[in-house]
Parts: sequence; C-alpha cells; structure tokens
Amino acid sequence: MYISESKLKVRYVETDQMGIVHHSNYYPWFEVGRSDFILETGISYSQMEEEGVLLPLVESYCKYSEGAKYEDDIIIQTFIEELSPVKVIFNYNVIRERDNKLLAKGKTTHAFVNKEFKIVNIKKKHINFWENFCRLK
Repeated sequence: MYISESKLKVRYVETDQMGIVHHSNYYPWFEVGRSDFILETGISYSQMEEEGVLLPLVESYCKYSEGAKYEDDIIIQTFIEELSPVKVIFNYNVIRERDNKLLAKGKTTHAFVNKEFKIVNIKKKHINFWENFCRLK
C-alpha cells in the first residue's frame, strides 16, 4: 500500500478560542493530502478535469483524538482504502510531527463522474487514470 505524506504548519487562523485547530479545518487538510496523492500518480487533478473526469465528494468522516495547536508541524498521510472503476475511498491520518502522535483519522469517498455529473467507468473510458491509480493502491 502506497502512503503519500503532505506536511504543513498549523496557522493561527485555523485555531479557535481554546487554542486548538477548529474541527472544520481538517477537511481542507484532507484535500491537500488527496491533491498531493493524485499528483504522485503522475497526473494532476486539474489534468483529470481537463480530460472530463471530476471527483466529487459523496461521503466524509473524521474522528478526532487530540487537537493540533498553533505552529504544530503536521503530516497528512493519504492512502487508498478502496478503488473501483467508478469510485475511490481515501483514508487520512493527521499526525503531529514532533511526537508522531495521531491526532485525527479521516475518510472521504469520491465518485468518478463526467462534466454532466454522470458516473464514468475510468477503467473503460480513461485507462491511463485507472492504471495510474492502481499503481499507488
């Protein structure tokens, strides 16, 4: 199983009055991880869109164990849980770098669709995307 790692530093704007990262900020972090993962397949998300394949979010989940704090260095680990010709499920681990503490775990499910939001079988219609994703599954 391939695991992509994205790094970021918690910004002040991402924290709340308690000094911890607000829960809503984990989803943009998942997007950072997912975008980096897709790029590591050898294509970019914008290239996929240019070729008529979109990846709308259809389900999301996050379990928070401990809050990240301002200026924490964070690692977002991203990997594929499930891949089919019509959908992909990404998993995410949010880890504080200094102590390797797992702060949150998440999951997002995405459908492969065309610009009309009709399901696309990428194995049949975009074999290069399918092969690139399979390489990192």
